[in-house]
Amino acid sequence: MNYYILRRLLLIIPTLLGIMTINFFIVQIAPGGPVEQAIAQYQGIGDSNTTRIASGTNSEIKQGESKYRGSRGVDPEYIKALEKLYGFDKPIVERYFSMLWRYIKFDFGESFYRNEKVTDLIISKMPVSISLGLWTTLLVYLISIPLGIKKATSHGHSFDIWTSTIVTVAYALPSFIVAIMLIVLFAGGSYYDWFPLRGLTSDNFEELSLIGQIKDYFWHLALPVFASVLGSFATLTMLTKNSFLDEIHKQYVVTARAKGCSDKRILYGHVFRNAMLLVLAGLPAALIGIFFTGSMLIEVIFSLDGLGLLSFESVINRDYPVIFASLYMFTIVGLVLKLISDITYTLIDPRITFEGR
Repeated sequence: MNYYILRRLLLIIPTLLGIMTINFFIVQIAPGGPVEQAIAQYQGIGDSNTTRIASGTNSEIKQGESKYRGSRGVDPEYIKALEKLYGFDKPIVERYFSMLWRYIKFDFGESFYRNEKVTDLIISKMPVSISLGLWTTLLVYLISIPLGIKKATSHGHSFDIWTSTIVTVAYALPSFIVAIMLIVLFAGGSYYDWFPLRGLTSDNFEELSLIGQIKDYFWHLALPVFASVLGSFATLTMLTKNSFLDEIHKQYVVTARAKGCSDKRILYGHVFRNAMLLVLAGLPAALIGIFFTGSMLIEVIFSLDGLGLLSFESVINRDYPVIFASLYMFTIVGLVLKLISDITYTLIDPRITFEGR
């Protein structure tokens, strides 16, 4: 097992390298990069970066050709200053290897637009994403696994039919629609004003007692987590049910019943171990989806400044350092979680071994 873990850890390196390489060259050659956006803003309303560059260049606008869209009529010296600011004055291959060397040392540079280190940005956004991802994943598994087991043991009965209807409706509702409904109903919309609408904590959070801080924290998380859970537990519930149904009808269950084993012992002593293997296989994908990408709309609707919102804004603004740093971290976390999932297989069922591989 130790050899398998070591080999999987070593395989992370080429996998990570391949993902970063493909995305780097795709993003670099895509139109609408930071230089083009800066040119467009300079010709329109401008921002802090473009204004700072423009103040140090010749104000006379010259005609000339450029490789950037929308740059006709813009001072070539201004474009060169932008290229130097964003690092595009160097060849693409040199930028690629420079990025790899810095990322090996976990040096992600500074954001193009926020004037802040990317590492500090990611760390500052993590509490929101960790809170949403952790509590959503925990509640989804605490609800889905017992519900799926109960549905499997009550297959075809009224409980199974009614819960299937509820699960199907919950799955059909997009999480952002649920979030908007919750705001309208319970967060100062048209009806009640029971829950806050913005942030992870209140403004007076530091002044509260420990119990008060815990209450305030969960008070702010109640609606976002509920919206995330409602759209996430349906798939896992049906997967759990189908896994248990498949195991319940196997020959070893019939044999155990013939030997006089109780239904509870058969279910949790034999069926559970085998059925949960398939459920655990989806844990890394579910965790990554909920933790990073799935919470983006929830963060936007509830004004929660987390990693999902940061990544989305970085893609829109072509903030390359933040884009690649987020991709780098997400990929590492995803690959490690997949390895942990395989190790968990062996803990649940000792018959499974990866030594032969």
